[in-house]
Amino acid sequence: MWNWLRLIKDSVSEKTIGLMRMQFWKKTVDDIYSDNPPHQPVAIELWKAVRRHNLTKRWLMKIIDEREKNLDDKAYRNIQELENYAENTQSSLLYLTLEILGIKDLHADHAASHIGKAQGIVTCLRATPYHGSRRRVFLPMDICMLHGVSQEDFLRKSQDRNVRDVVYDVASQAHLHLKHARSFHRSVPVKAFPAFLQTVALEDYLKKIQQVDFDLFHPSLQRKNTLLPLSLYIQSRRKRY
Repeated sequence: MWNWLRLIKDSVSEKTIGLMRMQFWKKTVDDIYSDNPPHQPVAIELWKAVRRHNLTKRWLMKIIDEREKNLDDKAYRNIQELENYAENTQSSLLYLTLEILGIKDLHADHAASHIGKAQGIVTCLRATPYHGSRRRVFLPMDICMLHGVSQEDFLRKSQDRNVRDVVYDVASQAHLHLKHARSFHRSVPVKAFPAFLQTVALEDYLKKIQQVDFDLFHPSLQRKNTLLPLSLYIQSRRKRY
């Protein structure tokens, strides 16, 4: 379901069609919680998961609602808007993952909130070259204005210092959320750690972007880290995130 929702925005040519698909998923979730799922493979599997793990409907609806609002091709007005989007999508997905793991813990929830926000910010950064190829820029407008950077600067892949400063500020916010999430490390149940292993990939990207002096369009950022699976394995063995 998550991939379906994520791809709706890029797969439809008209907002109306996107809204119709979102309405389908809203009704599907309502039907699932009424024990009457539609005969659709994804819906059936989601219904099974809801029954098996007693998943909270609110998190599912938040993901859909936020994706629906995001159908408009508008840049985030400020970093808080980007964080709110990340909280309602990425963090909500982590809350559901914790429920699947059978975890109800306030510290785990706090960590999930920060990790989800870091994930949303990093995703926004990573997707900027792709969005730029489609004449779109979603980076927070307040940070761009602070450094005197326009959307056109990103569209032409400028490497000016002020453009890099925008990327630095946004990336720093993601790093701060990871730091906050890890501050709960000793209080979070070990059973929750598998849900948070994405921090390894987030940290990897933030380190790589620092190494290229925050040049968002540097070719090295598009290459896969072949050692990432090993890093994930090591962190899982260490019971860390």
